[in-house]
Amino acid sequence: MSGGDLIVRNARIFDGHTEELTEGSIRIVDGVVREIGDVATGAGVRTVDARGAVVTPGLIDAHFHAYAISLESGPIEKAPRSYVALRAQHRLRDALHRGFTTVRDPAGGDAGLARAIDEGVIVSPRYFFTGAALSQTGGHGDYRGAGDDSACHDGCAVEVVDGVEALRVAVRDRFRHGAHAIKLMTSGGVVSPVDPIAVPQYSAAEITAVTDEARRRGSYVAAHAYSPEAIVHSVVNGVRSIEHGNLLDAPTARLMAEHDAVLVPTLGAYDAMDRLGAQLGLSEVAQQKNREVLHAGGDAVRYALEAGVTVGFGSDNMGDLVSEQLVGVRLIKEAVGALAALRAVTGGNSTLLGRDDLGRLAIGTAGDLVVWSGDPFTDIDVIADRDRDRTVIQNGLVVR
Repeated sequence: MSGGDLIVRNARIFDGHTEELTEGSIRIVDGVVREIGDVATGAGVRTVDARGAVVTPGLIDAHFHAYAISLESGPIEKAPRSYVALRAQHRLRDALHRGFTTVRDPAGGDAGLARAIDEGVIVSPRYFFTGAALSQTGGHGDYRGAGDDSACHDGCAVEVVDGVEALRVAVRDRFRHGAHAIKLMTSGGVVSPVDPIAVPQYSAAEITAVTDEARRRGSYVAAHAYSPEAIVHSVVNGVRSIEHGNLLDAPTARLMAEHDAVLVPTLGAYDAMDRLGAQLGLSEVAQQKNREVLHAGGDAVRYALEAGVTVGFGSDNMGDLVSEQLVGVRLIKEAVGALAALRAVTGGNSTLLGRDDLGRLAIGTAGDLVVWSGDPFTDIDVIADRDRDRTVIQNGLVVR
């Protein structure tokens, strides 16, 4: 749904890339930016006054889990799908109100949720989904403990699939349902119970089969990977988007750049789990794993930028930690500066999505933008503090 005319006046404009802010007004017509600069006011045109504020493109969260209603996977997969979807609509609405006008869901989502969003049934950011992520048996997406022999297939967030031919079928079925991309688990993870974080997962043949199917559909594969070994294993076999990547080192960053891979750090999730995980019931095993990667994430972002890797932004906050969605913006700023943080959450993620009309402010881009209560270049908490005032505009409509 798009609005009619809307003019944002007296703005200091960050375009999603350029360090220098432009002063002027922005006119949106039928959900698209049509003028930037000296904009004349017409009779009856709605106006937002941005005096004293910085205006950015609508934020993009490239690692948001709509269905992650629990800190751990088992309760998600065992709950009725209708209940999970009803909870998801609140997670999506709240993300939009924080300033995220677009999200990518790299382990969940489906055609039904996407249809409800497209038809305006629920309030939501623009939504790009992968369907359930793919995990090997005993991999990051396999939520079973050593003594659990229950089935772990057909999940709404993660599905266990082994073998080249089975993976090809699974990938083709995701694209049949409208998936934007494919998600693979190629290393251990924090919340999975039986796999070490650093060990690469899936064979080279299995990863190559998935990336081959995605490439022929004009799409790409995102991989959950932490260690240099797992990142190399993913990238050389065709993966484009590395999720998390906390243990990335300089040589591996240079390899990512050679392969035009993108890093999507999720720094805020580890900070939130460290501060709040125990009181919210995160297992001791998961807390210990979290500590392994907590403090390395900032270095990973620095290595990536120094190597020329495009850096995006993801939150990855599961369960009640979703309220911490914006914390990662502050952590990227602390690691590499405010400009890099703002680029990551706007233009960096638009590059990842292959959508120049999102995460940028220019003539012809989507009418998605946020009017902040101050200047995030000098005070990043203007964005990172969810309680600060902001005006969120999506498709030319004021939604907060």
